[in-house]
Amino acid sequence: MLKLVAIVVGLFLGGLAYLQYQQIVVISWNKIPRVLQNAASALANATAQIPGFSSDHTAALANFGIPLTGSMAMGFAIGFMKG
Repeated sequence: MLKLVAIVVGLFLGGLAYLQYQQIVVISWNKIPRVLQNAASALANATAQIPGFSSDHTAALANFGIPLTGSMAMGFAIGFMKG
């Protein structure tokens, strides 16, 4: 799903760049990073208010311990051998 969203956003931005190149639209490229920063901070604030959502992911990963590490190593080894 994330790849599809990335493709759609890329095509949209590519289309906007093409329209600007053809001088059909005028885009203020300086505003885009500011808008994205505001959207990212709003998303971070929204996820922080979800009950049960912890921002401390390192503690959650530390609780998995050796079984997680062993399964990740095995998956890496098999993926490396298969190519």
